[in-house]
Formats: sequence, structure tokens, C-alpha cells
Amino acid sequence: MPEPWRFEKITLKSGLTLRVARAGVGPPIIMLHGFPECWYSWRHQMRALSDRYDCVAPEMRGYGESDAPVGVANYTLDKLVGDVAELIEALGHKRATVVGHDWGGGVAWATALMRPDVVERLIVMNCPHLERMSHALRRNPRQMLRSWYMLFFQIPRLPEWLFRRRNYQALVDALRNGTIQKNVFSDGDLEYFRAAFRNPYSLTAAINYYRANFRTGFMARPGTNSWIDRKISAPTLLIWGEQDFALGKELTYGMEPLFTGPFEIKYIPDSGHWVQQEKPELVNQYVRDFLNRTPPA
Repeated sequence: MPEPWRFEKITLKSGLTLRVARAGVGPPIIMLHGFPECWYSWRHQMRALSDRYDCVAPEMRGYGESDAPVGVANYTLDKLVGDVAELIEALGHKRATVVGHDWGGGVAWATALMRPDVVERLIVMNCPHLERMSHALRRNPRQMLRSWYMLFFQIPRLPEWLFRRRNYQALVDALRNGTIQKNVFSDGDLEYFRAAFRNPYSLTAAINYYRANFRTGFMARPGTNSWIDRKISAPTLLIWGEQDFALGKELTYGMEPLFTGPFEIKYIPDSGHWVQQEKPELVNQYVRDFLNRTPPA
């Protein structure tokens, strides 16, 4: 059976062009991938949801065949949120369901906080609310140790060199070693993720997400950055693989005060960080149930 997705290049109002994988027709769902991934992270969800939804999975700014503007300043959260809002508009919609994992989850949270007008529903997987991440990076010693790589990524050029060595073996190790279900990634799957970094600047662009936002994005102290202190009105689902190597489950506790709209968490005990790829059937069930029973904001 052929895969349901096709590829399009969409130019945003800003002039940036994004390559997107797109499948299905119906209400739009924007699917934002993390690091070191690409649109292919959402293959299971696109197969499952494209019978009722227009699933749009961009290669985010800097990745794959999407434009990769040069310079750290081009990867701040406001730029990334702008891409999401302009993509929804370019698709002919005012609002969409926004789904994100890892860095895509961070951008999804930020979109719901900065641009609540474009977010109909919010679904995040294994990425903490940015206010909680900000607090943990300043106050939680365990999370500080888990997040050592964020500091490492602040070093110029060295992280890129290490990632490129031995045909991106560090990328393969990050994906395979972070799973609980060890049969998740085939060699063919890993080629999709390697391909996201073939363009000369793509790896630097992806690491620039950390460089641009470590101090001014999710490291912002409450009260110094007004958007991070807002409450989210969109109905929100957080899906969390409990055996995440990079993010502690404690980051998900006591989140209810951060929302004015409906909020729920689904924990998946036998999954690590790459939850939508490790446990796709269960994740797809949770997502479909949430969409079916939750009216849009």
C-alpha cells in the first residue's frame, strides 16, 4: 500500500519556504518535529489520522529541504512561532490543532502562549511546559544534569563536528539509545533522519535552536518575559513516555494552574523520549480520542 503523504513547498509571508509532508483532507493538524529528527517522526500519526484530518508535518526551519537562514538570531522562539502561524495562514486557515514533540513541543507550547488565536487544540509529547522547563533549569539539580547537552551546544562548531563523525553516528545513538522499545528504528528509518542534515547549514541551524533560546527562551525567569507567564486557553493534551532519558517525569506534576482551558496528561510507562514512534498505536488512540471529544477553543 502506498504511503498517504505527498510533499509540498510552501512559502510563508516572511519569505521563508518550508517543505512539508502532507496527508489527508479535513481540519488541519500541524505536526512539529524535534531534534535530531524531521517530518518522518510523524509517519505513524499521518497514516492513522489522515482519514479524517489534513496532517501537515513541516521540516522545520533549518531542516532538510526547508530554508535554513544563517545566524543564531534566525532561530529564536518568536521566529519559530511565526513560522507556525504563517504556515496555518498559508494553508488557508485561521486556526489549527498544533502537535509537537521535543523541540517541536517547545514551539507548540510557545505558539499557544504567544499566538493563542491560531491554536484550536494543543497536543504535546515529551516536552515540558516552558515555564516548568525554565524553573527546572535553574532549580532542579537532577534536570540540570540531564540537560548537560544544552550547555554543550553553546560551544561553536564542536557539536556539529561530533554529530557529523562516522556518518552521523551520534544521531543514530541518540535515537536508538533513547528508546525502551529497541526495535523502533530500522536502518531505513534512520536514513530519513540523516537526510534532514545533508544540507551544509542544516546541522548548525538545528543546534541554533538551543543557542538562540537557552537564555532568552525557556530560560527566561517568570516575570521577565510576559508571554511565558500567560495561561493556555486551548484544550491541551500532554502525552509522556515515562522513561525519558532527557526529561524527568516530575516536570509534568501540578501543571493545572498553567491552563484556563481543559488539560489532561496521558503517561506511557514503557516508552522513552521518542514516544510517538515507540508506542504509535497507543499515542494514536489518545490523540484520536482527544480530538473526537474535545471541542476546539
